[in-house]
Amino acid sequence: MAAKAQSGGTRRLLQKLEKSIEDGEFYEAHQLIRTLYFRYMAQGCYKDAIDTVHNGACLFLKHKQEGSANDLAMLMLECFHQAQIPVADDVVNKIRNVFELYEPGSVDRYGFMTAALKWTSDTDPSLKYGHPNLHLTCAHRFWKEKNFGDSQYHFLFTSDGHQCAAMLVESATTRGFPGEADLFIAQAVLQFLCLQNFMTANTVFSKYTAQHPDFSGLGPPYQKPLLNFVWFLLLAIERKGSLSQFTVLCEKYQPSIERDPVYKEYLDKIGQVFFGLPPKPSNRGMMEGILGDLMQSLLDEGSSSASASNSTFIESEEVD
Repeated sequence: MAAKAQSGGTRRLLQKLEKSIEDGEFYEAHQLIRTLYFRYMAQGCYKDAIDTVHNGACLFLKHKQEGSANDLAMLMLECFHQAQIPVADDVVNKIRNVFELYEPGSVDRYGFMTAALKWTSDTDPSLKYGHPNLHLTCAHRFWKEKNFGDSQYHFLFTSDGHQCAAMLVESATTRGFPGEADLFIAQAVLQFLCLQNFMTANTVFSKYTAQHPDFSGLGPPYQKPLLNFVWFLLLAIERKGSLSQFTVLCEKYQPSIERDPVYKEYLDKIGQVFFGLPPKPSNRGMMEGILGDLMQSLLDEGSSSASASNSTFIESEEVD
């Protein structure tokens, strides 16, 4: 009997909710959805609870009621955690559905996706930096909004080198200063390598240099020394070059490396990861504003060295 009474009460709440939305009474609708959510949670009806706040969040975002929508979106993540929901495609799709309805530049959107990525990494230890599909969703959305900095950040945690390169070409050709096109790709490649993602770093470099109008069909070798440095670095990693080769390469291209002070920090990490360079104390101030706390933590981590060999590939004279 109690179950039937609860079921009847839920039906009445749903009817009131529909009426409130039709009348534009969003505050009342928000409170009704919360009431339904907590009722379902108390009954252990987690799927119903998730569907209720997910659908409510989407509805409120479509009606430009972001405060109420964000409250429900965060309740959805809370339910994922409390109900120990696994990270699966349907759950990821619900997160994406909500994210894509926020207004551009929304602070709530940032907080929601940050919490969602943290939930995926906390739930599945293999997703160290959060689910790559969510990062890809963010990368494409920010790219569409011409927010190239945030787009690049999220591309770093995906394996989509083709689209990342296309975004970087657009960023460099529309927002970059003349003569700095090589800086755009150098930064991205070094960041991918810091994250031990060699395959994507290599793809981004090859596609960018093939598509950018300043470099298409002109190399390798390139007219820009910094591009040649990145090209040689990728070759060294691919061929499992030795620490001495990495050191010589960095010495030969020191003037190019010094164009951006943060390159030294990246190369210290890359040397540890791929060439067996002993770890050094990190310079925390240098990393601020580059990749945020995540990249700072990368520089603090112990390196996972790649095996070294004695293969020789760098010519005695620098290719300019």
